[in-house]
Amino acid sequence: MPTEETKRALVVGLGVTGISTAVGLRSAGWTPVIVERAPRRRTGGHMIGMYDSGRSAAKRLGILAHLRDRASVLPHLDIDRGRRRKVGMSFQDLPGTPWMMLRGDVERAAYATLPEDVEIRYSTTPTVVEQDDDGVDVTLLNTADGTSKTERFALVVGADGVRSTVRSLVFGPHEDHVERLNYMVVGYTYPGAPRGLAMGQGCSLLEPDRSMWVFAYRDADPTVLFQYRTDDVEAEFTQSPVERVKAVYGTEPLGETLGDAVATMADADEVLFDSCDQVKMKSWRKGRVVLIGDSAWCLTLFAGMGVSAGLAGADLLRAALSRHTENLNAGLAEWERTLKPYVREFQRLAHVQRVTWVPDNKKQIRIRRVLVRVRRFRLGARLLDRFTPFEVTRAWKEADIVLGPAETDPSRGPARAA
Repeated sequence: MPTEETKRALVVGLGVTGISTAVGLRSAGWTPVIVERAPRRRTGGHMIGMYDSGRSAAKRLGILAHLRDRASVLPHLDIDRGRRRKVGMSFQDLPGTPWMMLRGDVERAAYATLPEDVEIRYSTTPTVVEQDDDGVDVTLLNTADGTSKTERFALVVGADGVRSTVRSLVFGPHEDHVERLNYMVVGYTYPGAPRGLAMGQGCSLLEPDRSMWVFAYRDADPTVLFQYRTDDVEAEFTQSPVERVKAVYGTEPLGETLGDAVATMADADEVLFDSCDQVKMKSWRKGRVVLIGDSAWCLTLFAGMGVSAGLAGADLLRAALSRHTENLNAGLAEWERTLKPYVREFQRLAHVQRVTWVPDNKKQIRIRRVLVRVRRFRLGARLLDRFTPFEVTRAWKEADIVLGPAETDPSRGPARAA
C-alpha cells in the first residue's frame, strides 16, 4: 500500500486551480504541498462566469457552499460613442447559465475549503525537476532569502498559469506550446458606475477590432474590460496599459461612457494588461508530472470557461486518482483521456465566440443586433436554438465532466450532458 510519504504531491501555483487541485488531492488521500512564486495570495481579479460544469465540480470539492451568483438584474445595454442606448447581448445571453462573480470570490472560496494543515510556501519556485520511475526530485528556490532545497515527491502538478515554470522545465519552452490569438485585454474595477449607466448596469461598446465591456454585479463595483486586436503582441508591452488604450481607441470623441472608463483607468489600483493566448499540447503529462488549468490548456476569456475548466480538471483528477490508488499512471491517463475532448471543444469555442467579444467588422455588429431583437420573441428564440449550435454549445459548457467521457464529435455535444 502507498504510504503517506509516497503519496506526497507538489502543487505549483496558489491560484484557483492550484488550490482546488490541492483540495482534491487531499480528498483522494494525498499529502499536497503548495508553492507559490508570489510573496502572498492574489485575492483580486475581475469578472468570471462559472458554468454548471464548474459548479458541479465546486460542489463536490466543497467550494460551492462559499459562492453565490452576483449577476445584476438590470438589462445589459448596447451603446456607442453617441446616443445609442439599446438592450444588448450580455455575457449571460451566451449558451449556458453562468453565475457571474469575481475571480477573488472563487479564490477565497477555494482557500476557505483548503485544510489548515496543508503546507503553503510563498516566494518559492521550482528550478530543477528530475524524475525516475519512483518519484520526482524538485529543487525549490526561496526567492526571499536565496536558499534552495531539493525534495522528493510522488507527483508534481503544474498549476502555475499560461507562462508555467513547470511546463518550461519539463515539457519545453513556451514558444512550443503558446499560441498567440493577437488580441489584448485590459481590465480594471471601476468605483461606482461609469457615466451613462445606472448602478448595477452593464454595457458593451462594439467597434471593428476593438470593444469595451462593462460587467455589472448586484453588490460589487463593475469590471471594465477593453479588448482589441494587435499585430504585434510583444510591442504592446513597451507602453503602459493606459497609453495603449488611449492610442487604440483614438483621439476622436469617445462619448460619455467610453470616455469616462478610459479616463478613470489611470487611477485604478490594479490593471489587468495581457495578451489572449491559448496553450496547445499533445499531452499534459510526462511520467509523474502533470499540468492543469491555464498551464496546460489556457482557453482565453473568449471561451468564458477558464475557471470552470480548472475546477472540473481538479475534481476529475481527484476522482481518477481515487479510483486508481495503486496505479498513478493509469489514473493520470484516465484523467487526461476524459478531459481532453472538453478542452478541445472549449478552445474551439474561443475562436467561434471571439466575434461576440471583439467583432471584425460592422457587418458582424449589425448581425448581432438583429439576433438580439429576434431572440426577444419566443418563436425567434426557438428558431435560433434549432438552427444554430446554441443548445450543443450549452450542453458542452454545462456537462458534469466527472460523470463520464464526452463524444469526440463537437456537433453532437458531450455524451452525458445534463
